[in-house]
Amino acid sequence: MAKYANPPQPPPLFTGTKESIVSDSKALCDTTRSLLDSLVANIKPAEDPAAATFESVIRPQTEDENKSSLSARILGFYQYVSGDSALRDASTEAEKIMDEFSIECSMREDVFRLVDAVYKNSGLAASIEKDKNRLIDAALVKSAGLDDVESGRLLEKETKSYLRNGLGLPEGEKRDRFKEIKKRLSQIQIAFQKNLNEENNGIWLTKEDLDGVPEDVLDTLEKGTGENEGKIRLSFKYPDLFPTMKFANNPVTRKKVFIENENKCNENVPLFREAILLRDEAARLLGYPDHASFRIEDKMAKTPKTVLDFLGDLKTRVAPGGVKEIDHLRELKKKDHEARGLPFDGNYYLWDHRYYDRLMVEQEYSIDENAIAEYFPLTSTVAGMLKIFEELFGLVFVELTPEDRKRISSTGKGEDIAWHKDVIIFSVWDDAGEGAGFVGYLYLDLHPRPGKYGHAANFSLQPGYLKADGTRRYPATALVCNFSKPTLKKPSLLKHEEVVTLFHELGHGIHDLAGRTRYARYHGTSTVRDFVEAPSQMLENWCWTPSQLKSLSNHYETNKPIPDDLIEKLIATKHVNDALFNLRQLHFGLFDMTVHTPKTHAELEQLDVSKLYNDLRVEISQIKGPEAQGEPGTWGNGQATFGHLIGGYDAGYYGYLSSQVYSTDMFYTVFKSNPMDPVQGRRYRHTVLEKGGSQDEMVTLEQFLGRKPSSDAFYKELGLEN
Repeated sequence: MAKYANPPQPPPLFTGTKESIVSDSKALCDTTRSLLDSLVANIKPAEDPAAATFESVIRPQTEDENKSSLSARILGFYQYVSGDSALRDASTEAEKIMDEFSIECSMREDVFRLVDAVYKNSGLAASIEKDKNRLIDAALVKSAGLDDVESGRLLEKETKSYLRNGLGLPEGEKRDRFKEIKKRLSQIQIAFQKNLNEENNGIWLTKEDLDGVPEDVLDTLEKGTGENEGKIRLSFKYPDLFPTMKFANNPVTRKKVFIENENKCNENVPLFREAILLRDEAARLLGYPDHASFRIEDKMAKTPKTVLDFLGDLKTRVAPGGVKEIDHLRELKKKDHEARGLPFDGNYYLWDHRYYDRLMVEQEYSIDENAIAEYFPLTSTVAGMLKIFEELFGLVFVELTPEDRKRISSTGKGEDIAWHKDVIIFSVWDDAGEGAGFVGYLYLDLHPRPGKYGHAANFSLQPGYLKADGTRRYPATALVCNFSKPTLKKPSLLKHEEVVTLFHELGHGIHDLAGRTRYARYHGTSTVRDFVEAPSQMLENWCWTPSQLKSLSNHYETNKPIPDDLIEKLIATKHVNDALFNLRQLHFGLFDMTVHTPKTHAELEQLDVSKLYNDLRVEISQIKGPEAQGEPGTWGNGQATFGHLIGGYDAGYYGYLSSQVYSTDMFYTVFKSNPMDPVQGRRYRHTVLEKGGSQDEMVTLEQFLGRKPSSDAFYKELGLEN
């Protein structure tokens, strides 16, 4: 392994202090501001039109952006992972400073005049004006005298972004209001996410309340003292919440936990409402009918109508299956209640679903998810996943030992290159067939901690790009997850659905590592939102392939792989209650579209957001909520826990479903017959993953598929033939 001992680029440092995080963010802003001031002072297109070129105006900005992205993302990352609340607060403050500065830059008319002059001088403006749907291709950029498609794309999007940021508005009241809205929305986003990260509510319950919940879950919970003597504290973090909803035999407990979880972050309720109102106001200021029209214009879908037609069609096709699934589950609940002498009111409730979904799989498919988890200890499963990616994409992952960390750290201290002692770091390389070069760094932070981001996500820490001297800057990417911690009796064991989650997030990480773009802004997962999930969703299929499940498995006591009969049973459950799963996704997607497509601003002002969220859920999923027991429609505030709609997926949640169309098409067309085909794996790496957002995503898809994408495979997989 000597050839992997010395990566050509040291890993990033995580040595920020509460003072340096804030001062570094200010310094980044100052550097960029000075650059922009200098460009404006020295380039005068009004006097010398030829002075405004890509090289003189855009290149210095992209080089500054590339360089600043190396520290900017890390400064904002501490808030999600640091064990020190002072660092988390400083990181939140730094993000606020950088966001406000970004808004200031995006509304600088003097810089826009320079960029617009380059756009017009290049001839791109005239070509696109002639044909609004014209794709930026090699012929067009050549005629504009630009180096490549990526540069053409950057110039066009940069020009448009100024207009989308209000510079098409006349100076004065409207433009000032627009800027004010942008600033406030940025503050709301930061506060909303901070409230979710710092959320530490819980409920004290007795052992009896939690009857049925596995002992290894109960062992990790806080034991009560004083007035809570004899009770256990259940938090709303995933490793506590999901097993309780799945295994707690007492429906009263499940209902209580479910409702409390929907109300765990009620301080976000006014923030959510304010955000949707401000977005609507801003879109109308720019002349759009609503926020969704503004957001979707530059996505693959292009218009809200396309999105609503897709979601409506899917709902029509899936809804009858949902009714059938509920009938079946209700019958199961009835038998269970009769057998245990519990009253049954004929309803199937939201807090019943995880419990009876699990019970159905256990009883009708003879599958015990905890028994399956014994075959997927976290450490060996991660190693198995990395091996799949090595074989498929021609990569090599080398875990850094404490000695390695010390040797390659630019400070000589191994602890300086991780933000917490739990973090695992890999250096990533191309295998010999791919040229044996360095690829980047991968970090895994897998267990919950107080104050840590509560879901599973991939964070790009440093993008890759081409440096001014023509050499490459390599990326660093992190997986932040919340799998249960090992106990004295057992290692951390993954349920199959957690194996799928890990593979999905690792898929984003590989997308990030495989990126080979010229500019940082298009690196890796920096694609449009209705495509970004497709590469990861496609890789989830490997978790449903017998040979791959076998290679990933390794029983924590016997080291044996999972037996074939168990694999067969597990795969048979892939589409169990799938209609209800898709209806749940449709609830999120249609709620998102509904709050972002009001007919008038006044209509949105009258909207009871919590009631809409709850009513839509019952209407779409057909599963009863507390309303059926006489509670008002405002019993819960699920939207206040829904980080996606404040964190960038606004008028974009549909992308989880629409990108499933692309991912299923890619899998069926290229990989289904042989998921481990190394030739196709490498073709996928270079045709799709490598490109990031550097070209139109539809072009990327068509190049890989050899045709336009189709929804046939998506509906076939759901058992709903087109």
